[in-house]
Amino acid sequence: MKRQWSISPWTKEWHLQFEIESEVLREIFQTELVDIHHVGSTSVPSIGYAKSIIDILIIVKDIEQVNVYNEQMIQAGYRVRGENGIPNRRYFTKGELQRTHHVHIYQKGDSRILTYLDFKAYLMHHPTEAEKYGQLKLDILASYPNDQYQQVKENRINHLVEKALRWGEEGRKRLE
Repeated sequence: MKRQWSISPWTKEWHLQFEIESEVLREIFQTELVDIHHVGSTSVPSIGYAKSIIDILIIVKDIEQVNVYNEQMIQAGYRVRGENGIPNRRYFTKGELQRTHHVHIYQKGDSRILTYLDFKAYLMHHPTEAEKYGQLKLDILASYPNDQYQQVKENRINHLVEKALRWGEEGRKRLE
């Protein structure tokens, strides 16, 4: 059965859901955890719209140790998805057809962490770009309401992700 994507207006409830779930995840990964972040569209109010799925980025000391926590994640309601097509990542989803959380786990120092953090920071600092991104999501959903939505969105925002990474890199250089 195909998932139907739906987008909702941004709500501060999403931040509260992140806070609650992050405590559960901190308890599970306590000895391996380096940091935890709310990422994705639910973390940026100026986007205006998002799928009601809380994206959580966890940074750990050793990615190979994450599998030790699979049973605890299952007990917390997550489905273990392993790398799910992305090497050196661990991915967990909560909810089946109606997903509520996506957990992306990377080892400290993995360059892909910056993709999540720079994209969020860029949109937080550029609300007009964030609003355009929100409108793009609505436009794509109108044409691709099923499983194609995610792929079409990724293809159309690659330039924005690259722009955010350049912006983040420039900011890090200024701090050096």
